[in-house]
Amino acid sequence: MFANSNQQTLLALHDLHKSYGPLPVLKGVSLQAQKKDVISIIGASGSGKSTLLRCINLLEQANAGQLLIQGKTLDLAAPPSRARTAQIAAIRAKLGMVFQQFNLWTHLSVLENIILGPCTVLKQPREEAEVHARALLERVGLSNKCHAYPDHLSGGQKQRVAIARALAMNPQVMLFDEPTSALDPELVNEVLLVMRELAQEGRTMIVVTHEMRFAREVSSQVIFLEQGKIIEQGSPQQIFEQPKSATLQRFLSSQY
Repeated sequence: MFANSNQQTLLALHDLHKSYGPLPVLKGVSLQAQKKDVISIIGASGSGKSTLLRCINLLEQANAGQLLIQGKTLDLAAPPSRARTAQIAAIRAKLGMVFQQFNLWTHLSVLENIILGPCTVLKQPREEAEVHARALLERVGLSNKCHAYPDHLSGGQKQRVAIARALAMNPQVMLFDEPTSALDPELVNEVLLVMRELAQEGRTMIVVTHEMRFAREVSSQVIFLEQGKIIEQGSPQQIFEQPKSATLQRFLSSQY
């Protein structure tokens, strides 16, 4: 099922199906992320993009499909068990997730938000976690916000803290679910700039986005999802300059 995977394959998804009751949302989606890939997933609202990321991160249980990460395969539809719970925890530790709505703990300071995972999940000593967290905050341009609380930050600042929090877990693959959709237009670029820099550093990323310029300029691969199916996938040049399907052509026309 993962015949084309190799040592550079950090994550692969095979034949993912997901339904909510009688409503099918994902219909046989497969993809592979190689080391340093930036995969942008585009498509209209309701096409299944966010559900796809939530299934990869095991926040939703799929009806069928397999996930491969670092050589280990998980049956996404397997019933709950103690062994599966341990598998899920191990896989999530390799994935960094950045959500639309930030999902920061409002009662914790910025620094506490970032060190919570490393201290509780990775069992890092607090002093070591704090040093790493401060370096990450400097990395995203927020070194002066260590002791601020999320309610005192702008949306763009909250999302940059969320990125730092995900990076603090040293993930193999970063997942971004419409990271700029909740932001005022003037705050979008500060988040996209951090993401561009992560891509330039060689971070492997899967990004659900409606920012077509980012997808075109930063991606190594673009996937167009429509009604739960991959309609087209290829390089940014193929997707944006040589779209084959009328569906993709209509979608791109609506974005410009």
